[in-house]
Amino acid sequence: MSKPDTNNPFAITVNEVRGRNVERLVRFITLGMTWALILPVFFILGFLLIKAWPALSVGFIFDNPEKNMTAGGIWGPLIGTFMLIIVSLLIAAPIGILAGVYLNEFARDNWFTRFINLAVVNLAGVPSIVHGLFGLGAFVYFFQMQRSLLAASCTVAVMTLPVIITSTKEALASVPQPFRVACWNMGASKWQTIRTIVLPNSISGILTGVILQVARAAGETAPILFTGAMISSRIADSGWAAMVPYGLEDRFMALSYHLYIISTQWQNVPESFKFGTAIVMIGLVIAVNSFSIGFRIYLRSRKKW
Repeated sequence: MSKPDTNNPFAITVNEVRGRNVERLVRFITLGMTWALILPVFFILGFLLIKAWPALSVGFIFDNPEKNMTAGGIWGPLIGTFMLIIVSLLIAAPIGILAGVYLNEFARDNWFTRFINLAVVNLAGVPSIVHGLFGLGAFVYFFQMQRSLLAASCTVAVMTLPVIITSTKEALASVPQPFRVACWNMGASKWQTIRTIVLPNSISGILTGVILQVARAAGETAPILFTGAMISSRIADSGWAAMVPYGLEDRFMALSYHLYIISTQWQNVPESFKFGTAIVMIGLVIAVNSFSIGFRIYLRSRKKW
Protein backbone atom coordinates (compact mmCIF):
# COMPACT_ATOMS: atom_id res chain seq x y z
CA MET A 1 0.00 0.00 0.00
CA SER A 2 1.45 3.36 -1.04
CA LYS A 3 1.70 6.13 1.53
CA PRO A 4 1.41 9.88 0.87
CA ASP A 5 4.55 12.02 0.97
CA THR A 6 3.93 14.73 3.56
CA ASN A 7 6.89 16.82 2.35
CA ASN A 8 5.62 17.10 -1.23
CA PRO A 9 2.69 19.52 -1.63
CA PHE A 10 1.69 17.82 -4.92
CA ALA A 11 1.69 14.31 -3.49
CA ILE A 12 -1.50 12.32 -3.25
CA THR A 13 -3.51 12.73 -0.08
CA VAL A 14 -4.65 10.11 2.39
CA ASN A 15 -8.17 10.20 0.95
CA GLU A 16 -6.83 9.62 -2.57
CA VAL A 17 -4.81 6.63 -1.37
CA ARG A 18 -7.86 5.25 0.42
CA GLY A 19 -10.01 5.80 -2.69
CA ARG A 20 -7.51 3.98 -4.94
CA ASN A 21 -7.33 1.04 -2.53
CA VAL A 22 -11.12 0.81 -2.42
CA GLU A 23 -11.23 0.95 -6.22
CA ARG A 24 -8.75 -1.93 -6.47
CA LEU A 25 -10.78 -3.95 -3.98
CA VAL A 26 -14.04 -3.32 -5.85
CA ARG A 27 -12.38 -4.22 -9.16
CA PHE A 28 -11.09 -7.47 -7.68
CA ILE A 29 -14.51 -8.39 -6.21
CA THR A 30 -16.41 -7.63 -9.42
CA LEU A 31 -13.86 -9.59 -11.47
CA GLY A 32 -14.31 -12.51 -9.09
CA MET A 33 -18.09 -12.35 -9.45
CA THR A 34 -17.71 -12.30 -13.23
CA TRP A 35 -15.58 -15.42 -13.21
CA ALA A 36 -18.01 -17.02 -10.77
CA LEU A 37 -20.66 -16.65 -13.50
CA ILE A 38 -18.46 -17.68 -16.42
CA LEU A 39 -16.73 -20.76 -15.01
CA PRO A 40 -19.92 -22.78 -14.31
CA VAL A 41 -21.02 -22.17 -17.91
CA PHE A 42 -17.75 -23.56 -19.29
CA PHE A 43 -17.94 -26.45 -16.83
CA ILE A 44 -21.48 -27.34 -17.91
CA LEU A 45 -20.64 -27.07 -21.62
CA GLY A 46 -17.50 -29.16 -21.17
CA PHE A 47 -19.34 -31.84 -19.23
CA LEU A 48 -22.11 -32.04 -21.85
CA LEU A 49 -19.60 -32.12 -24.70
CA ILE A 50 -17.62 -35.00 -23.15
CA LYS A 51 -20.80 -37.02 -22.57
CA ALA A 52 -22.14 -36.26 -26.06
CA TRP A 53 -18.91 -36.81 -28.00
CA PRO A 54 -19.57 -40.49 -28.97
CA ALA A 55 -22.83 -39.49 -30.69
CA LEU A 56 -21.79 -36.25 -32.35
CA SER A 57 -21.44 -36.58 -36.12
CA VAL A 58 -22.87 -35.21 -39.33
CA GLY A 59 -25.26 -38.13 -39.46
CA PHE A 60 -26.51 -37.40 -35.95
CA ILE A 61 -27.69 -33.98 -37.12
CA PHE A 62 -29.03 -34.82 -40.57
CA ASP A 63 -30.54 -38.29 -40.02
CA ASN A 64 -34.03 -38.98 -38.73
CA PRO A 65 -34.64 -40.81 -35.43
CA GLU A 66 -34.87 -44.58 -35.87
CA LYS A 67 -35.68 -47.67 -33.81
CA ASN A 68 -37.82 -45.86 -31.24
CA MET A 69 -35.29 -43.01 -31.09
CA THR A 70 -32.48 -45.34 -29.99
CA ALA A 71 -30.60 -44.83 -33.27
CA GLY A 72 -30.34 -42.38 -36.15
CA GLY A 73 -30.23 -38.66 -35.55
CA ILE A 74 -32.28 -35.60 -34.65
CA TRP A 75 -33.11 -34.01 -38.01
CA GLY A 76 -36.88 -34.14 -37.47
CA PRO A 77 -36.81 -32.33 -34.09
CA LEU A 78 -34.12 -29.93 -35.33
CA ILE A 79 -36.01 -28.74 -38.39
CA GLY A 80 -39.20 -28.56 -36.31
CA THR A 81 -37.43 -26.23 -33.87
CA PHE A 82 -36.23 -24.06 -36.77
CA MET A 83 -39.77 -23.78 -38.11
CA LEU A 84 -41.16 -22.96 -34.66
CA ILE A 85 -38.60 -20.16 -34.26
CA ILE A 86 -39.27 -18.71 -37.71
CA VAL A 87 -43.08 -18.75 -37.50
CA SER A 88 -43.18 -17.38 -33.94
CA LEU A 89 -40.70 -14.67 -34.91
CA LEU A 90 -42.82 -13.65 -37.92
CA ILE A 91 -45.77 -13.27 -35.55
CA ALA A 92 -44.14 -11.68 -32.51
CA ALA A 93 -41.60 -9.31 -34.08
CA PRO A 94 -43.97 -7.06 -36.08
CA ILE A 95 -46.55 -6.90 -33.27
CA GLY A 96 -43.95 -6.28 -30.55
CA ILE A 97 -42.02 -3.64 -32.51
CA LEU A 98 -45.13 -1.74 -33.58
CA ALA A 99 -46.51 -1.87 -30.03
CA GLY A 100 -43.22 -0.51 -28.71
CA VAL A 101 -43.29 2.29 -31.31
CA TYR A 102 -46.80 3.25 -30.26
CA LEU A 103 -46.05 3.23 -26.54
CA ASN A 104 -42.87 5.30 -26.92
CA GLU A 105 -43.72 7.66 -29.78
CA PHE A 106 -47.49 8.11 -29.94
CA ALA A 107 -49.12 7.13 -26.63
CA ARG A 108 -49.90 9.85 -24.11
CA ASP A 109 -49.09 9.47 -20.44
CA ASN A 110 -52.55 8.55 -19.16
CA TRP A 111 -54.24 5.70 -17.33
CA PHE A 112 -54.64 3.64 -20.50
CA THR A 113 -50.93 3.76 -21.35
CA ARG A 114 -49.97 2.94 -17.77
CA PHE A 115 -52.41 0.01 -17.86
CA ILE A 116 -50.78 -1.32 -21.04
CA ASN A 117 -47.30 -1.00 -19.53
CA LEU A 118 -48.50 -2.83 -16.41
CA ALA A 119 -50.00 -5.57 -18.57
CA VAL A 120 -46.72 -5.98 -20.45
CA VAL A 121 -44.76 -6.28 -17.19
CA ASN A 122 -47.22 -8.81 -15.77
CA LEU A 123 -47.19 -10.82 -18.99
CA ALA A 124 -43.42 -11.13 -18.74
CA GLY A 125 -43.74 -12.69 -15.29
CA VAL A 126 -46.28 -15.37 -16.21
CA PRO A 127 -44.77 -18.91 -16.02
CA SER A 128 -44.37 -20.71 -19.33
CA ILE A 129 -46.70 -23.53 -18.27
CA VAL A 130 -49.49 -20.97 -17.87
CA HIS A 131 -48.77 -19.68 -21.37
CA GLY A 132 -49.11 -23.26 -22.58
CA LEU A 133 -52.53 -23.65 -20.98
CA PHE A 134 -53.57 -20.28 -22.40
CA GLY A 135 -52.45 -21.37 -25.87
CA LEU A 136 -54.41 -24.61 -25.48
CA GLY A 137 -57.61 -22.76 -24.61
CA ALA A 138 -57.24 -19.76 -26.92
CA PHE A 139 -55.57 -21.05 -30.06
CA VAL A 140 -56.32 -24.79 -30.03
CA TYR A 141 -59.93 -24.71 -28.82
CA PHE A 142 -61.32 -21.18 -29.29
CA PHE A 143 -59.71 -20.36 -32.66
CA GLN A 144 -59.95 -23.99 -33.79
CA MET A 145 -56.28 -24.22 -34.85
CA GLN A 146 -56.08 -27.71 -33.33
CA ARG A 147 -52.70 -28.89 -32.05
CA SER A 148 -50.40 -27.63 -34.75
CA LEU A 149 -47.26 -25.70 -35.58
CA LEU A 150 -49.31 -22.51 -35.95
CA ALA A 151 -50.95 -22.87 -32.53
CA ALA A 152 -47.59 -23.54 -30.85
CA SER A 153 -45.96 -20.60 -32.67
CA CYS A 154 -48.75 -18.24 -31.60
CA THR A 155 -48.36 -19.39 -27.99
CA VAL A 156 -44.58 -18.84 -28.05
CA ALA A 157 -45.12 -15.46 -29.74
CA VAL A 158 -47.45 -14.30 -26.95
CA MET A 159 -44.93 -15.46 -24.36
CA THR A 160 -42.07 -13.50 -25.94
CA LEU A 161 -43.96 -10.29 -26.76
CA PRO A 162 -43.06 -8.47 -23.50
CA VAL A 163 -39.32 -8.79 -24.17
CA ILE A 164 -39.62 -7.41 -27.70
CA ILE A 165 -41.93 -4.56 -26.61
CA THR A 166 -39.68 -3.55 -23.72
CA SER A 167 -36.46 -3.66 -25.74
CA THR A 168 -38.09 -1.68 -28.55
CA LYS A 169 -39.24 1.03 -26.15
CA GLU A 170 -35.80 1.34 -24.59
CA ALA A 171 -34.09 1.42 -27.98
CA LEU A 172 -36.41 4.15 -29.26
CA ALA A 173 -36.00 6.16 -26.08
CA SER A 174 -32.21 6.08 -26.50
CA VAL A 175 -32.39 8.06 -29.76
CA PRO A 176 -31.67 11.73 -28.87
CA GLN A 177 -34.72 14.00 -28.97
CA PRO A 178 -32.87 16.66 -31.05
CA PHE A 179 -32.87 14.15 -33.92
CA ARG A 180 -36.66 14.22 -33.93
CA VAL A 181 -36.86 18.01 -33.51
CA ALA A 182 -34.48 18.61 -36.41
CA CYS A 183 -36.52 16.32 -38.63
CA TRP A 184 -39.78 18.03 -37.66
CA ASN A 185 -38.24 21.42 -38.38
CA MET A 186 -37.50 20.20 -41.90
CA GLY A 187 -41.22 19.60 -42.40
CA ALA A 188 -41.32 15.83 -41.90
CA SER A 189 -44.35 14.23 -40.30
CA LYS A 190 -44.12 12.21 -37.12
CA TRP A 191 -44.31 8.89 -38.95
CA GLN A 192 -41.68 10.00 -41.48
CA THR A 193 -39.40 10.92 -38.60
CA ILE A 194 -39.92 7.54 -36.96
CA ARG A 195 -39.45 5.61 -40.20
CA THR A 196 -36.37 7.43 -41.50
CA ILE A 197 -34.59 8.63 -38.34
CA VAL A 198 -35.73 6.90 -35.16
CA LEU A 199 -36.07 3.27 -36.28
CA PRO A 200 -32.78 3.10 -38.25
CA ASN A 201 -30.89 4.51 -35.26
CA SER A 202 -32.52 2.13 -32.79
CA ILE A 203 -32.46 -1.10 -34.80
CA SER A 204 -29.49 -2.50 -32.88
CA GLY A 205 -31.37 -2.21 -29.59
CA ILE A 206 -34.52 -3.70 -31.10
CA LEU A 207 -32.49 -6.72 -32.19
CA THR A 208 -31.73 -7.42 -28.53
CA GLY A 209 -35.35 -8.31 -27.90
CA VAL A 210 -35.52 -10.39 -31.05
CA ILE A 211 -32.36 -12.29 -30.02
CA LEU A 212 -33.89 -13.13 -26.65
CA GLN A 213 -37.09 -14.21 -28.39
CA VAL A 214 -35.19 -16.63 -30.60
CA ALA A 215 -33.31 -18.15 -27.66
CA ARG A 216 -36.46 -18.62 -25.61
CA ALA A 217 -38.49 -20.04 -28.49
CA ALA A 218 -35.79 -22.66 -29.11
CA GLY A 219 -35.64 -23.80 -25.50
CA GLU A 220 -39.24 -23.78 -24.27
CA THR A 221 -41.06 -27.07 -23.73
CA ALA A 222 -44.21 -26.36 -21.70
CA PRO A 223 -45.94 -24.01 -24.22
CA ILE A 224 -45.51 -26.42 -27.14
CA LEU A 225 -46.30 -29.49 -25.04
CA PHE A 226 -50.02 -28.63 -25.02
CA THR A 227 -50.29 -26.93 -28.39
CA GLY A 228 -48.56 -28.93 -31.08
CA ALA A 229 -45.43 -30.92 -30.19
CA MET A 230 -45.51 -34.67 -30.65
CA ILE A 231 -43.25 -37.54 -29.67
CA SER A 232 -42.39 -38.97 -33.06
CA SER A 233 -43.05 -38.33 -36.73
CA ARG A 234 -41.64 -40.03 -39.79
CA ILE A 235 -40.45 -37.53 -42.37
CA ALA A 236 -38.77 -37.92 -45.74
CA ASP A 237 -35.05 -38.61 -45.88
CA SER A 238 -34.38 -36.27 -48.83
CA GLY A 239 -35.94 -33.65 -51.05
CA TRP A 240 -38.22 -30.73 -50.24
CA ALA A 241 -40.28 -32.88 -47.87
CA ALA A 242 -37.19 -33.35 -45.72
CA MET A 243 -36.37 -29.62 -45.65
CA VAL A 244 -39.94 -28.50 -44.87
CA PRO A 245 -41.60 -31.56 -43.33
CA TYR A 246 -44.29 -29.78 -41.35
CA GLY A 247 -47.14 -27.53 -42.47
CA LEU A 248 -48.73 -24.85 -40.33
CA GLU A 249 -51.62 -27.20 -39.54
CA ASP A 250 -49.42 -30.20 -38.73
CA ARG A 251 -48.08 -31.36 -35.41
CA PHE A 252 -44.31 -31.30 -35.22
CA MET A 253 -41.25 -32.50 -33.35
CA ALA A 254 -39.05 -30.07 -31.40
CA LEU A 255 -35.63 -30.47 -29.81
CA SER A 256 -36.69 -29.45 -26.32
CA TYR A 257 -39.62 -31.88 -26.22
CA HIS A 258 -37.56 -34.59 -27.94
CA LEU A 259 -34.90 -34.24 -25.24
CA TYR A 260 -37.54 -34.54 -22.52
CA ILE A 261 -39.01 -37.68 -24.09
CA ILE A 262 -35.74 -39.56 -24.63
CA SER A 263 -34.50 -38.58 -21.16
CA THR A 264 -37.57 -39.51 -19.13
CA GLN A 265 -40.11 -41.52 -21.15
CA TRP A 266 -38.18 -43.69 -23.61
CA GLN A 267 -36.19 -46.78 -22.71
CA ASN A 268 -32.82 -48.00 -23.99
CA VAL A 269 -31.81 -44.64 -25.45
CA PRO A 270 -28.00 -44.30 -25.41
CA GLU A 271 -26.79 -41.72 -22.92
CA SER A 272 -24.71 -40.03 -25.61
CA PHE A 273 -27.90 -39.38 -27.63
CA LYS A 274 -29.41 -37.46 -24.74
CA PHE A 275 -26.35 -35.31 -24.18
CA GLY A 276 -25.86 -34.92 -27.93
CA THR A 277 -29.37 -33.53 -28.30
CA ALA A 278 -28.69 -31.07 -25.48
CA ILE A 279 -25.41 -29.94 -27.08
CA VAL A 280 -27.06 -29.39 -30.47
CA MET A 281 -29.87 -27.38 -28.87
CA ILE A 282 -27.38 -25.20 -26.99
CA GLY A 283 -25.26 -24.86 -30.13
CA LEU A 284 -28.32 -23.75 -32.10
CA VAL A 285 -29.07 -21.01 -29.58
CA ILE A 286 -25.43 -19.90 -29.45
CA ALA A 287 -25.14 -19.83 -33.26
CA VAL A 288 -28.30 -17.76 -33.74
CA ASN A 289 -27.35 -15.41 -30.92
CA SER A 290 -23.79 -15.00 -32.21
CA PHE A 291 -25.01 -14.11 -35.70
CA SER A 292 -27.54 -11.64 -34.32
CA ILE A 293 -25.03 -10.05 -31.95
CA GLY A 294 -22.50 -9.69 -34.76
CA PHE A 295 -25.11 -8.04 -36.95
CA ARG A 296 -26.07 -5.74 -34.09
CA ILE A 297 -22.44 -4.71 -33.57
CA TYR A 298 -22.14 -3.96 -37.29
CA LEU A 299 -25.22 -1.74 -37.15
CA ARG A 300 -23.91 0.08 -34.07
CA SER A 301 -20.62 0.75 -35.85
CA ARG A 302 -22.52 2.63 -38.57
CA LYS A 303 -23.99 5.11 -36.11
CA LYS A 304 -22.81 8.69 -36.43
CA TRP A 305 -23.40 9.58 -32.78
